[in-house]
Amino acid sequence: MESKLAARATPQVELAALFDDLVRLETEVWDLVDRRLRRDHDLPLSWFEPMQVIDRVPHCRVADIAEALSITVGGTSKLVDRIEEAGWCGRTPNPDDARSSVLALSRPGHRLLDAAQISFEDELQVWLGAPLPPERLASLASTMRDVRQHVADRQGSRR
Repeated sequence: MESKLAARATPQVELAALFDDLVRLETEVWDLVDRRLRRDHDLPLSWFEPMQVIDRVPHCRVADIAEALSITVGGTSKLVDRIEEAGWCGRTPNPDDARSSVLALSRPGHRLLDAAQISFEDELQVWLGAPLPPERLASLASTMRDVRQHVADRQGSRR
């Protein structure tokens, strides 16, 4: 009897509505940030994110970007090809594994990333930081990390 009362006292979340809000929010914020990066730097968000990974991961490989961004290695390789063709990064042979290359941003790529980072952070503040007080934003961030970790743990157990 006590568990039924506890269930009534706890607000029930409609998971389908939560999923809808989560997916739509991601799409809406992605589009807003992408628009700003394209306008200010002629840089799509889909290129900015891999460039961030290349910048922060020592001896970065395509597989490192794919893992960091939760995308396929094949798609990541094509994406890196385009970034490299634009002159923002380069590949060198991986001394530890002849089957892969090590990626590094070019000097112009570093300058572009540094400038775009400011626009990126400004836009995130507008759309994610401003609507919530700091404690609720911290709670949301913690919750998202917990759910992503749960998904990662469950997917790892299925392999």
